[in-house]
Amino acid sequence: MTSKIAFTASRADVAQTARAALVTRYGNVDVQEADVIVALGGDGFMLQTLHATQDHPAPVYGMNRGTIGFLMNAYAESDLPARLAAAEEEVINPLVMTATCADGSTTKALAINEVSLLRTGPQAAKLRVTIDGRLRMAELVCDGALLSTPAGSTAYNYSAHGPILPIGSAVLALTAMSAFRPRRWRGALLPQDATVRFDVLEHDKRPVMAEADAQSVMDVTSVEIRSEPSVAHRILFDPGHGLEERLINEQFT
Repeated sequence: MTSKIAFTASRADVAQTARAALVTRYGNVDVQEADVIVALGGDGFMLQTLHATQDHPAPVYGMNRGTIGFLMNAYAESDLPARLAAAEEEVINPLVMTATCADGSTTKALAINEVSLLRTGPQAAKLRVTIDGRLRMAELVCDGALLSTPAGSTAYNYSAHGPILPIGSAVLALTAMSAFRPRRWRGALLPQDATVRFDVLEHDKRPVMAEADAQSVMDVTSVEIRSEPSVAHRILFDPGHGLEERLINEQFT
């Protein structure tokens, strides 16, 4: 039985052209009716698609029509039904961020890759780090800090010199960006069920923003982050090219 496919694409011309060709060849259904969702674009669009379809049971199969494509498969128009039938599934849980702002408002958002805190002024941020209600660092002076999932560990986390985490490791990476005090502090590995809280010290003088994937919150005073096991994103990869293999390969390139 042929799968009912919903094709989505980024606004880039190359992605839109690919979508038109695939729809002509294989047809198209609404996301609500789909057995599988095919996302055409780069990693950023893949994250958008996963967030937008998280309430739908269909898995997402990405094909790279963007730049990096770490979460994507190679693009090809031929044999798509066979590729979908043979694809291997990875299930990942996002982080949930609860950010409190200086005006007392709160924002909750999900992050598949990471939640990051970044200074927005000329001075370094001062953060207090509490894990599971226990104070672990009274003052971290830095350009920012992030908490990454294994799926996101090769993204911003890796660029900030954080560790690459194996898929299924049930570990989160806490990584600092340009830590000044403690000098060159590189971060910590935490259990997946840990609750991490950042309090922004001197927030009037040293303003900080928070980001959950691409959703930004300005002028935060505290940010609490934990894994959200009730949300499961299903991602399909060609055999031998799943996230585990990609994470290993990234460390040898």
